[in-house]
Amino acid sequence: MRLLLATRNAKKLDELRRILAAEGVSGVEVLGLADVDEFDEAPETGATFEENALAKARDAVAATGIAAVADDSGLSADALNGMPGVLSARWSGRHGDDQANLDLVLAQLADTPDERRGAAFVCAAALVVPGGEGTEPRETTVRGEWRGTLARKSRGTNGFGYDPIFVPEGETRTSAELDPAEKDALSHRGRALRALLPALRELS
Repeated sequence: MRLLLATRNAKKLDELRRILAAEGVSGVEVLGLADVDEFDEAPETGATFEENALAKARDAVAATGIAAVADDSGLSADALNGMPGVLSARWSGRHGDDQANLDLVLAQLADTPDERRGAAFVCAAALVVPGGEGTEPRETTVRGEWRGTLARKSRGTNGFGYDPIFVPEGETRTSAELDPAEKDALSHRGRALRALLPALRELS
């Protein structure tokens, strides 16, 4: 069974493959967008992580006919009223500029005291399975959250995005200082992907 993860991010692909292997889900070949013919990807215009994830998964299934998982994730800072939220990847105005996005959040929180620097990483993941003759596609959407606080400067080189400033609850290290197995067990994306496992097992 082939499963398309609608991303070009190699680290996300590796993460899903590790989780499936760790949970004993066999018989599923995980592909990325680089492994299929290119298609027009709709912009992320949803108001929620769930809307964006589901739209991406639907687009991938419509273009390829392969069961697809897509996710949308970001940082929700308490002192910024839940922002950057769905704008996390383009918070600085330049999509995918991790360093600029991170630097802007740090600047916006520069005067925020430690007790008000709470935050959460949020991930919505959607699975869309093509329908058979005369049947509608099956759709499953789940959500994972990872609470913590925001450090005042970057630490660590693992991960990406806001990982270097996110300190998970119960930890003194940032997400970027955790090894991959530790992060898989704790992260918002890991929690969301594990919540999809019952539906993914039906594919294998």
